Amino acid sequence: MTSAPLLSVIIPAHNPQPDRLQRTLRALRAQTLPPARWETILVDNASAPALALADWSAHGPANLQLVSEPKLGLSHARRAGFLTGTGEFFVLVDDDNELAPDYLAETLRLFAAQPKVGALGGRSRPEFEQSPEPWVREFDDLIACRDLGDAPLVSQGLQNPATGRNEYPLFAPIGAGMALRRAAAKNWLDQHNASALPDRKGGDLSSSGDNDIVLCAMRTGWEVGYFPALSLTHLIPASRLEPAYLARLNRGIQQSWMQVLRKHGVNPWSPIATWTVPLRQLKAWFTYRAWRGPAAFIRWQGACGHFEGRSSHA
Repeated sequence: MTSAPLLSVIIPAHNPQPDRLQRTLRALRAQTLPPARWETILVDNASAPALALADWSAHGPANLQLVSEPKLGLSHARRAGFLTGTGEFFVLVDDDNELAPDYLAETLRLFAAQPKVGALGGRSRPEFEQSPEPWVREFDDLIACRDLGDAPLVSQGLQNPATGRNEYPLFAPIGAGMALRRAAAKNWLDQHNASALPDRKGGDLSSSGDNDIVLCAMRTGWEVGYFPALSLTHLIPASRLEPAYLARLNRGIQQSWMQVLRKHGVNPWSPIATWTVPLRQLKAWFTYRAWRGPAAFIRWQGACGHFEGRSSHA
């Protein structure tokens, strides 16, 4: 009798770049955790043409399956993966991530050692298609790359005892490589309006789904953590280093960041009137000296998104 998988790996994919997705799947095939203990769910999120399992099975683990989610959007694709998966634990993997060979085994070890932690993540290191200009590395967080050092970091509840305010832990896991207990994901899954927040959708570069999942888990009592024993490589194409792309990305992320913090009552910035947004953006143009170069322009675009997200009608 075959036991159910203990862990479900979920890979949302919308028109994936074949070489990168193949590398993602090959890294899963190389996992040290026995394949019978986990499953891989590739979610075809409205790709054109539609993905076919036969095109990917040779690159991935034996436990690979393909499901379709026709409603475009990262949150919709993740929800489809969660609902399909049978594991007690989930690992979210982007279609351009290479997990270290021990990633899944280490995930189970960490959850066993950290019974109060409902969501965790680790290092996400970039592999650039072409060497970036030095100024680009300031924006590693925008492209889901980070290394917070060698020491684990674990939250102690949402409330900061020093301020008495609820605060988002800045070391909380990002979407790339985020691991979750099924019980910690339940609150997000039970919220039928979770997908109403702006999140990655085709060419739309908003991004609040990761934070929404984390906050839904924490509001039901789960802690979150950063564990450097977990490591993945994020494959970064040259197009994602273009100043125009990074500017759009920063604006979309900052706007949706304000909205998800407000939804969960952890936004330290108060709402602002919509009519003030253009004036604030104009002032920020001079504050950030946006004309001085690509990095300054990208910072200014982030400020623009910040004000848009704080707008009472945003």
